[in-house]
Amino acid sequence: MERIVASARPVFGFVAFLLVWEAASRLLHLPPYILPPPSDIAVGMVTRWRSLLGAAYYTAQPMLEGFVVAVVMGIAIALAIAFSRTMQGVLYPLLVFLQIVPKIAVAPLFIIWFGFGETPKVLLVFLLSFFPVVVAAITAFRSIEPEIMELARSTGAGRLRIFRMVQLPHALPALFGGIKVAAALSSTAAVVAEFVASDRGLGYLLLSYNGDLNTTMSFAAIFVLSAMGLALYGAVELVERFAIPWHVSRRRLAGDVPGI
Repeated sequence: MERIVASARPVFGFVAFLLVWEAASRLLHLPPYILPPPSDIAVGMVTRWRSLLGAAYYTAQPMLEGFVVAVVMGIAIALAIAFSRTMQGVLYPLLVFLQIVPKIAVAPLFIIWFGFGETPKVLLVFLLSFFPVVVAAITAFRSIEPEIMELARSTGAGRLRIFRMVQLPHALPALFGGIKVAAALSSTAAVVAEFVASDRGLGYLLLSYNGDLNTTMSFAAIFVLSAMGLALYGAVELVERFAIPWHVSRRRLAGDVPGI
């Protein structure tokens, strides 16, 4: 029973937020173009579900592709940096520089270099999602205590076996933290890419609705985009649950370990 209540708390909080929003917009008589009530947004979503669903499908493709590429390349580069001082000196400053560069500023250059289509969007999602994975992975692979490594070597295990049996399991909790941050950023990156140049997708719909002062449908598109990001985040959470059920963070969520 306690687990059911704990699982339902986020839903209760979200429903309470929507009720307060609905009451405030009705009681204060706010114009719909300023802040529409959630009930009007829900009606708009039901009325135009076909256009929203089609736009979501178009936005989801570069979002997922860029996210997957960011996770794979981020972990690969993090491994190279974590286990090689030479690679650390060469690659890490470059990665920091690329992260500092405003992505929205270079997005038009992607259009010039790669033309219109899916490639510039995938690249922008990749760039925004890449750095959290790299930083988390580097920290994760380097955070294992030297005593544990010495103990593992004393058993006669090879480097690959030590990595698979000791370093990788130890790194997974922090690594999943970075991947979840990347998942949360990927939906934002996808819609920002469509702001730059697109004739379809949720970003295009948002620009169109904002231009018409249709705030109700703008919120509808934002809700759909948020649901996509939440779904991707939840998928990563699900993988984490099966990958590291032994970790204290997962056992605490399951109620097996008392909270702080």
